[in-house]
Amino acid sequence: MTEEINKAITILSQGGLILYPTDTVWGIGCDATNEEAVKKVYQLKERSDSKALICLVANDPMLEKHIAEVPDLAYDIIDMATKPTTIIYDNPTGIAKNLIASDNTLAIRVATDKFCQYLINKFKKPIVSTSANISGQPTPKNFSEINDGVLKGVDYVVNLQQDLKTNARSSSIIKLSNSGLVKVIRE
Repeated sequence: MTEEINKAITILSQGGLILYPTDTVWGIGCDATNEEAVKKVYQLKERSDSKALICLVANDPMLEKHIAEVPDLAYDIIDMATKPTTIIYDNPTGIAKNLIASDNTLAIRVATDKFCQYLINKFKKPIVSTSANISGQPTPKNFSEINDGVLKGVDYVVNLQQDLKTNARSSSIIKLSNSGLVKVIRE
């Protein structure tokens, strides 16, 4: 696993795209602080950059570094979640501008997958996580379902869990505003 992490970090550091297993589905990832890298993700997915992407962080301190004010309720939601849960926060900071939604929010998930946690911890920055498909096409449930265009469009494919059959599903998404509004976007 260490070798895969090092290879992925080399690509991420150069502004490249990786294809990697996450705590939900196979994801396309890049350095979430690099605007050019984020632009490549939108191009690969053939997706408008007005449709925001999710970021993964390794832990609470990394979350706190990139969200001006993390509501207390967020920690309860993260701790009590029974499946991977992404939270949309107000006022992100230190993130590529083209990742931030027009209402100045950002979707972030604290990674629960060990590989993702090690990768992000060692990289020391959030990583984009978006499903490994072209926009509008079905989300692949396992590695073998990933579109050839996506496979050829990334700079590195992490060589882990490729034969794993998953009942992969997307994360829950909850919007949590500083005003106290809580809205379930996706269960």
